[in-house]
Amino acid sequence: MNPSVFTLVNPQNGNLAFKIFSFEGNCAFDHIQRNNYYSLIWITKGSGKVKADFSEYDFSENSLFAFSPYQPFMFATVENLEGIVIQFHPDFYCIHMHQKEVACNGVLFNNIYEPPHTQVDEVSASTFKMLLEQMKTEMQNQALAQYELLVSYLKIFLITASRLKTEQQPEAKRAMADLKEPFILQNLKDSIEKDFKTKHSASDYADALNISPKALAKITKTHFNKTLTALISERIVIEAKRELYLTNKSVKEIAYELGYDDEHYFSRFFKTNADVSPQMYRETVGVGKGIAFQN
Repeated sequence: MNPSVFTLVNPQNGNLAFKIFSFEGNCAFDHIQRNNYYSLIWITKGSGKVKADFSEYDFSENSLFAFSPYQPFMFATVENLEGIVIQFHPDFYCIHMHQKEVACNGVLFNNIYEPPHTQVDEVSASTFKMLLEQMKTEMQNQALAQYELLVSYLKIFLITASRLKTEQQPEAKRAMADLKEPFILQNLKDSIEKDFKTKHSASDYADALNISPKALAKITKTHFNKTLTALISERIVIEAKRELYLTNKSVKEIAYELGYDDEHYFSRFFKTNADVSPQMYRETVGVGKGIAFQN
């Protein structure tokens, strides 16, 4: 059976704006994806493992995945998968700019500290199905305010999924018990995501959040069981690994893009945090070597 595909293209540049499609089989995501748009993937049948960035998680049917632009991922499974996918470009709807409206940035997307999927219950499944049908209908009939209506449906989808994930994750539940700390934690994660290429010290983030370094260190240790320096280093290393295995940029270029003028200092930093030098990492799992994601 051919998958159903509904696509909107940005008329200004010809790029994908918004797309919904269903799929059957394993070929859609059995190799590394690194897309320039957001992806919501609802697995309605099948199970397996998902490899996202440098972590691996088991999943079962009725799992909803959320991947950010340029986040590498793939599915590894021995049984046929079935599911439906929503893809949307940041030009169509940018979750970072609209964080106050949908509150999904750092919950569904851009959270390297939690699994990238949520288990969909019957109530949410019913809501998702209804919204998907509404979106498909709207995409087939160009009419006044089509964009606004599609964005409204997408917002409801994202809010429903974010609430579901928050309910299912004990860490998120505990964090929400205190109104002040989750606000700081969310701002911290947003700040690291936005500035990790230019701000490398814990004090930079404390200043940006208008909190003392000591207080921020205590909150970070309590909720993540890691130091703030470790969180920052972790994010830098993830980006460095992405560049090393997915591009042919030199180590010097990658270092410079991540805010390090001294290539040798960066190499020492990488080796300290990844237990291997950048060059050795690239030679082991880099471009053309089958990639670290392969079994």
